[in-house]
Amino acid sequence: MTEPDPRAEARDLLTSLGSAVSSEWSAPGRVNLIGEHTDYNDGFVFPFATPHRTHVAVATRDDGRLRVISTFDAVPVEVAIADLDALFPTVDGDHAVPEWSAYPLGVAWALIQATEADPAKLTGADLAFASDVPVGAGLSSSAAIEGATASALNELWGLGLDRVALAQVGRRAENEAVGAPTGIMDQMASMLGEPDAATFLDCRSLQTEEVDLGFAAAGLSLLVMDTNVKHAHSTGGYGERRASCEKGARVMGVPMLRDLAVADLDRAAELLDDVTFRRVRHIVTENQRVLDTVQTLRTSGPRAIGALLDASHVSMRDDFEISVPELDLAVETAVGAGAIGARMTGGGFGGAAIALVETASVEAVARAVEKAFTAAGFAAPTIFPVTPSAGARRDG
Repeated sequence: MTEPDPRAEARDLLTSLGSAVSSEWSAPGRVNLIGEHTDYNDGFVFPFATPHRTHVAVATRDDGRLRVISTFDAVPVEVAIADLDALFPTVDGDHAVPEWSAYPLGVAWALIQATEADPAKLTGADLAFASDVPVGAGLSSSAAIEGATASALNELWGLGLDRVALAQVGRRAENEAVGAPTGIMDQMASMLGEPDAATFLDCRSLQTEEVDLGFAAAGLSLLVMDTNVKHAHSTGGYGERRASCEKGARVMGVPMLRDLAVADLDRAAELLDDVTFRRVRHIVTENQRVLDTVQTLRTSGPRAIGALLDASHVSMRDDFEISVPELDLAVETAVGAGAIGARMTGGGFGGAAIALVETASVEAVARAVEKAFTAAGFAAPTIFPVTPSAGARRDG
């Protein structure tokens, strides 16, 4: 069976609107190797861009309007560029447009806000989206939409923003137009990704460094185990965790949890209630694990990072409490089947786990996880290897 081609799907969808394609763009999802929920605490993260991408086909129009459509919602959403300011930001996540369309339209709004462009002078456009980034899997399908949209409109409107500025636009769209209180990791990974490398990002300074992973040379593969348990960051537990982090920083007398070290945890245990302390402990120790992972890759290679991946999952499971039984089972089974290390990835409450495995053992580990899910009565997971890939780009 032939796999769908999202680039062709986006082009065909645009053509079905009666529009002629003027440009094509894409941006990838991301896998976070380590560093979860540290981004909105001004901490460190270590993601890479995936081969899975969201494609957008663009057609210009001369009436000052934007029309967006996607393969997962065939009903077009159309607004005047001049009316974007009345749509965003949202009030308590209450969208005046279908939620999926708040991502690309929110990016358009955030671009105007960032550049103070005159909406009356901006070219209208039709944008048709198709994607093979799994939705709700913790692989940042949202950042892929944002990155593709921001890159396309940045050129169409002649705004001249660089990749970091476009990532900031994407984050503002997600925070204020969609209403999801996420950090900037996903957008930076989607914009800046490089083949065979991960992006070591300081979320306070936005300084980045591409670090070679060396997986292929070491005979290793990174396996994504999508539990197919869906999550949504604009609701529920994600916001609660962020509020706990803000409370912890406030009580500890620091601007952000980034400003605490492991040595501060004894004092934190005295000052904080149990739940807030455990939330803080995850962030502080996870920041240190990111630094340790980067250093270990440089000095000892990828086979030496397994214990750090394992410890990250335990911290997310027990201290941050964002795992679910399916994620725990995937991680435990993968390690039991010989994985070097494994952890859930993404915001939690569902989504995917990752496992660093011998390339020769990929099929055996995948079969073990599938068998364990069947035995537990869980829905079948979707399991596939990923390789670090390029960031947002123009494709045509």
